[in-house]
Amino acid sequence: MAQNTVEKTPVTLLGLGAMGTALARAWLAAGHPLTVWNRTPARATALAAEGAEAADAAAEAVAANTLVVVCLLDDTSVAEVLAGTDLAGKDLVNLTTSTPAQARARAEWARGRGARYLDGGIMAVPPMVGVPEAGGYVFYSGSPELFERHQQTLGIPVGTTYVGENPGFAALHDVALLSAMYGMFAGAAHAFALIRKEDIDPAALAPLLADWLVAMAPSVHQTADQLRSGDYTKGVVSNLAMQVAGTPTFLDTAAQQGVSPELLSPYFELMRRRLAKGVGEEDLTGVIDLLVH
Repeated sequence: MAQNTVEKTPVTLLGLGAMGTALARAWLAAGHPLTVWNRTPARATALAAEGAEAADAAAEAVAANTLVVVCLLDDTSVAEVLAGTDLAGKDLVNLTTSTPAQARARAEWARGRGARYLDGGIMAVPPMVGVPEAGGYVFYSGSPELFERHQQTLGIPVGTTYVGENPGFAALHDVALLSAMYGMFAGAAHAFALIRKEDIDPAALAPLLADWLVAMAPSVHQTADQLRSGDYTKGVVSNLAMQVAGTPTFLDTAAQQGVSPELLSPYFELMRRRLAKGVGEEDLTGVIDLLVH
């Protein structure tokens, strides 16, 4: 009788923090042979009880399998952990948060040691790992052949999105999205601060705020279209001049509520600088050009 089984790619995982441990458990649950290593041995021991092979040293873990996934604190940690390992012939996937420049340099470093390289930017938090409906995924960049070879295995914990051969593109996409997230958090913080001293329940404002942010989110498509075409007046609804004229109301309200305007003022200043160029009929897209050196 033919066996209806598919051989699962063995994985080596270096780094067992909250994210690394979540990744490890997802691969174990899917039946992938897994070798793990961590500076704090107790974390590897805990996973060994769940079926992983715990290595005593990083070099031993790297030697165990071709596919080596790294999920450490920072780029410096990657250099330190891999310094004494033989990477020749290995498929190195680096999920450590880094800058685009660090990712490109790490790719060259890996190639110089005979390894193939993929960089990854994780767009998920540990509770989303192994839960497909949570919507988490990882940006990958680097060797397209390497991504294709391991996409199925890498897609076990969370989804995969390939963004290009340039090794720095995963980190760049990661930071770009997270930067937008922090901008949203800043706006939400200002909104809650405005009502903080009033008899308004934050829990009552929250759904209104969430719905408003969702309604505004599609504007990024118009911004992208304007950037691509170079026409910042295309499809404008509320032009720059109109919006700049309205900014004193926001600043006056903040002052009246005893709230610092420091989260809004930098953006308003960019809007005023752009308007000073005599482009009042534009959308807000032009402030992007002021940010680029």
